[in-house]
Amino acid sequence: MKKINAVVFDMDGVLLDTETICDRTWYKVAEERKISNIQKAMQSCRGMNKADSYITLKKLYGEDFDVEGFMQRTSELFHEIETTEGINLMPYVKEALEYLKPRYRIILASSTRGPVVKRQLADADLINYFETLTTGDMVTHSKPHPEIYLMACKSIGEKPENCVAIEDSPNGIKSAFSAGLKTIMIPDKIQPDEEITKLCWKITDSLQKIEEIL
Repeated sequence: MKKINAVVFDMDGVLLDTETICDRTWYKVAEERKISNIQKAMQSCRGMNKADSYITLKKLYGEDFDVEGFMQRTSELFHEIETTEGINLMPYVKEALEYLKPRYRIILASSTRGPVVKRQLADADLINYFETLTTGDMVTHSKPHPEIYLMACKSIGEKPENCVAIEDSPNGIKSAFSAGLKTIMIPDKIQPDEEITKLCWKITDSLQKIEEIL
């Protein structure tokens, strides 16, 4: 096995429990606007950046669908929840980062926009663990395209085969695997099917197991 030099984290659903908040906002706006089949839309867009989510929603609901209005409303609701309730950490996040930091280079590859990533990681007291942040507004194509992981590895001069990605979504796993990284899946809202399982080096139920893997 190639020597592992770096660990690349996804943020949403791996470090921060933002996916739960996103789901609340999407269900709420779907109810307000009488939008059907919203769960399929959520699962299809999970792990994507805003631009690719826009394209996906247009494909699902048609060219006349008001994606801008939908996204704006979900964003407003998310901000309200973030401000009033805060964002919870996923289990064992700090313990895992404390374990990994002296042993590996730690970087981030998140489909979320850079200013949001920086704010949320800073608020969670996590930002100083990461050497670089590669975000959704830096790439043309979001996950499942490999671009974001290739860019993340390049940001520290490491070859993808010497890096491990920690992801929660099928789109994220596809992205990292296609870029040539070893993949660890910690499923959050979507369990891996047979196709995704084949792309995973390891699958575990929480970051608590990272010490046994790396």
